Amino acid sequence: MKPIVQLLHFGYHQAMSCIFPLAIFATLALSNAVRVPFLPRYDAILLVLLAVQYLMYRSGLETRDEIKVICLFHLIGLALELYKVNMGSWSYPDPAYTKLFGVPLYSGFMYASVASFMCQVWRRLRMDMTGWPGLAPSLLLGGAIYLNFFTHHFIPDFRWWLKGLVLLVFWRTRIVYRVRNKTYRMPLTLAFVIVGLFIWLAENISTFFNAWKYPDQHQSWQLVGFSKISSWFLLVIISVIIVAQLKYVKANRVSKGS
Repeated sequence: MKPIVQLLHFGYHQAMSCIFPLAIFATLALSNAVRVPFLPRYDAILLVLLAVQYLMYRSGLETRDEIKVICLFHLIGLALELYKVNMGSWSYPDPAYTKLFGVPLYSGFMYASVASFMCQVWRRLRMDMTGWPGLAPSLLLGGAIYLNFFTHHFIPDFRWWLKGLVLLVFWRTRIVYRVRNKTYRMPLTLAFVIVGLFIWLAENISTFFNAWKYPDQHQSWQLVGFSKISSWFLLVIISVIIVAQLKYVKANRVSKGS
């Protein structure tokens, strides 16, 4: 019976950590089925997601530090969206007032939702890491991964080399998380794969609700290619690196202040 109780507690904290991503899915689905008169769909989505973030902060579901991380990810994601859309990787065909160079401003929230999940699950499961490679290796690797999303359009794609570096740099890194009074450990690279797979599933749901369209989805919806899992795998690494470093910085400040 005890393993079932542990699993239920783990599932509860995972579900609570997914509130913002679930709010995005619900908003995409509802806005696809019901259109607001005189308000373009992408603008309505942006207003709803801003309201959700405000309510999560005011209710205590998210802290001020977590909001800062979410804003950072929104900017990182928006920069990537601006580049990818203008390179023709995907598109947002609907009109909107809050569109910047073909990219609706709400799109950054889809990246921010990953940060929201990371921050919440870190706090709820009292996460820590062992064998963390340190500031310089992790930030250099994260920067190289992010840069490759831009440069592979005009120079060779180094994602497979980067994946090899990920295995090398994080080979000894383990996630430590706690459910009730029991401590568990998981290889960080395995967590990258699991979260990347779930984001790929989320991407299929999002494109089904016309959040955006890949070139092969303009005539009819099709399953997003499995190759995208590797892209999300790499994006998750950037997310974990930033969140982990910020958590360590905050922990050091608290310890020095005590």
